[in-house]
Amino acid sequence: MAFASRLISRSKQLYSGNIVLQHELGASARFYSAAPPALKGDEMLKNIFIEFKKKFETAMGILREEKITIDPEDPAAVSHFSNVLKTVRQKADLFSESQRIQYTIQTRTQGIQDARSYLLALQEIRIRRGLTDDLGAEAMMMDALEKVEKDIKKPLMRNDKKGMALLLAEFDKINQKLGIRKEDLPKYDEQLENKIAKSVLEEMKKDAVEAMKTQKKREEFKDEEEVDVKNLDIRNFL
Repeated sequence: MAFASRLISRSKQLYSGNIVLQHELGASARFYSAAPPALKGDEMLKNIFIEFKKKFETAMGILREEKITIDPEDPAAVSHFSNVLKTVRQKADLFSESQRIQYTIQTRTQGIQDARSYLLALQEIRIRRGLTDDLGAEAMMMDALEKVEKDIKKPLMRNDKKGMALLLAEFDKINQKLGIRKEDLPKYDEQLENKIAKSVLEEMKKDAVEAMKTQKKREEFKDEEEVDVKNLDIRNFL
């Protein structure tokens, strides 16, 4: 139960954030759902509960059918688990991790008028979500902004079409230097989801090993043979 709930409520982010963040710099706002009508408190809570229950039951139904091998070092096991998580997201109508990041960026940067504050907001989002900037993209983007503002001799505003075009041209140069292409975004998404799947398997393995060690200390289980985590079937515990 706790495992399925964890899949719905959260997942770790262990991928370089610059890929997703850069993708949002020149993107137009995309809304994933229409604003819901105003509801009374009790009715809103009831709807939230019903929606969560529906998603939870959908996830549980899928997890009960899939044999998951708890082996984060096996690429095949990681790939299979990643596909299971993808199926859970699709059937339960959940965001992928990159969609969550994009949605966070869109909602938290609404109303920001200047490019510098926007970039700083992206940096804050990245840090809060535990993402890393391994390629140093943020520093490059700030340098690009400095160059554009020096050319136009004023702070760059996001509604300045000519100025933003100059900035985006500089970002294209950065992307080219870093080897980042828009057409490769699906591949980056897949890499991100595989890293998430591996991190969840690592957490599951750690929890299972600790539980077995604790059980082994009990008198009635001292003579029991140690079980390889890879042979556990989580469907027996759901």
